[in-house]
Amino acid sequence: MALMGSLYFSEIMGFEPCKLCWFQRICMYPLVILLGMAAYRGDDHIVPYARVLSSIGMVLSLFHYLEQKIPGMQDILPCTTGIPCSGQYINWLGFITIPFLALVAFGCITVLLSVGEKKAL
Repeated sequence: MALMGSLYFSEIMGFEPCKLCWFQRICMYPLVILLGMAAYRGDDHIVPYARVLSSIGMVLSLFHYLEQKIPGMQDILPCTTGIPCSGQYINWLGFITIPFLALVAFGCITVLLSVGEKKAL
């Protein structure tokens, strides 16, 4: 869903991703392939590797979300070229932005990986 959502926002809605969005995509897109192959094969050995990508993506998404919502955070790592990382293409209900959606997706993946790993033990 996160892969399709990011492609929808960029390709159909025409929202150009900022630098932090690209880093989040770098973490999300391989998860689709890795977890899809692992699910098809019934292989749970991929969990530690997928959790690393998911956790890094979660930290990046949280930082990006805080940069959008807290004005003082914009000075920490400013996007100096292209689209500003503090920009908000969407702002549903006053708090749901694209980085927030990515944070929720990475969080769900991380939790599900942890639950799946405990069941496999």
